[in-house]
Amino acid sequence: GQPATTCHAFLGETVILPCTASSPGDVILSSSILYWQRTTSVVHFVYNGQDLLLHQDKHYRGRTSLFLDQMRHGNFSLKLSNVQVNDSGLYTCIYKQTGDYLSPTQKSEIELNVSAPSSTEEAPSPSGHSQISSRSSAAAPRLVTFPLSFHLLVTLWVWHL
Repeated sequence: GQPATTCHAFLGETVILPCTASSPGDVILSSSILYWQRTTSVVHFVYNGQDLLLHQDKHYRGRTSLFLDQMRHGNFSLKLSNVQVNDSGLYTCIYKQTGDYLSPTQKSEIELNVSAPSSTEEAPSPSGHSQISSRSSAAAPRLVTFPLSFHLLVTLWVWHL
């Protein structure tokens, strides 16, 4: 697959982990699964356009949200609030149309690096203005086809019923 996109955030900030559909015009939320995971933890789970957070890892409870108004346009990005140092790691965004068994499962990986802010202010630049570093990624990753994860999604879907 493609290499993971890397996002950076400071402790306590809100970060957006980018994830977009490879064919936004084909998104039908009423018959789809969107699954954000980290290792084996459920970070956020959407089934047929509805949040299903019963099995969400307690570490993420109350800190995750999606852009529901933009999901039908293929924006599956995850907003994670009040980031903690132990939020650092590899996140996986998986999307599958449930009504169309021929449609490919799409997968994207995002690496999150969380660091504590330095205790001193940044030194001003020679012009007298402080340097502001951008922590947003240059390009949002596109979901890539990942045919082997369909079994995982079916297992999760049955498990959540």
